[in-house]
Amino acid sequence: MHQLELLEPISRKDRYPIVNIATVPQRSPFRYAGGKTWLVPRIRQWLQYSGGPDIELIEPFAGGGIVSLTAVMENLVDRVTMVEKDEGVAAVWKVILNGGAEWLGNTILKFQLTPETARDAILKASESLESLAFATIVKNRVNRGGILADGASFIKNGESGKGITSRWYPETLKKRILEIDKVKHRIQFIQGDAISVCEMNADRSNIVYFIDPPYIKAGKRLYRYSQVDHEYLFQVVNSLQGDFLMTYDDSEDVMKMAKNCKFETRLIAMKNTHHAKKTELIIAKDLDWLP
Repeated sequence: MHQLELLEPISRKDRYPIVNIATVPQRSPFRYAGGKTWLVPRIRQWLQYSGGPDIELIEPFAGGGIVSLTAVMENLVDRVTMVEKDEGVAAVWKVILNGGAEWLGNTILKFQLTPETARDAILKASESLESLAFATIVKNRVNRGGILADGASFIKNGESGKGITSRWYPETLKKRILEIDKVKHRIQFIQGDAISVCEMNADRSNIVYFIDPPYIKAGKRLYRYSQVDHEYLFQVVNSLQGDFLMTYDDSEDVMKMAKNCKFETRLIAMKNTHHAKKTELIIAKDLDWLP
């Protein structure tokens, strides 16, 4: 394992350098609020340590699914199970993984995006599973920060004054969707409760879990289903036979829960959508794989 180059003197909050996400393959069709593209290099290190050809990865709070997609496409695990409760996000994964990838890609490619057509697509979300999937992609791409929670507003100015079209890349989105279609036989999707899925698989030792719940501080603003019993989640995670990696906001409450379970923690630097530097916690049974 290569030693990471340190960009600044070591301190509790700056031990690991910020990852340039432009160097990380963008595999998800989502521009997901709270997404973990910035953590992908650490995910690789962890799965090289804990994954393998006979290992399944479960991502209980899948969202945009970047960890699952990276794990499958880079053959870091044999298969993945993605779990998501949000109906719109779930619709996208169901359509892609159940034979609708070509349709969704072509629909995105042909769509003439304007504020009016975006609103019309979103209004038609209830017409079918496919309509909901397409509406969710549109909403994710035109809403500020990619936020899908109720009440989120459209991008106003965007990149170079392009407004809502500044995050609409139809050719790229279709390509990503078709790449996912190639590995769909190794991906299982469950629309359901994250903690329940963890409980059902707790006794299995051939599973690793990447657990990225809605954060205590920001979850309500970002997600439709933001309510999580964090203390109970920690209890369930503590019962898992398989390895896990959890991410959380850096808060005293989280640190206390991790300490009570005798988990190890590290602070990792990242930048948010406003390019402000911040830190997030990673939590595990052991972090021996992390330099």
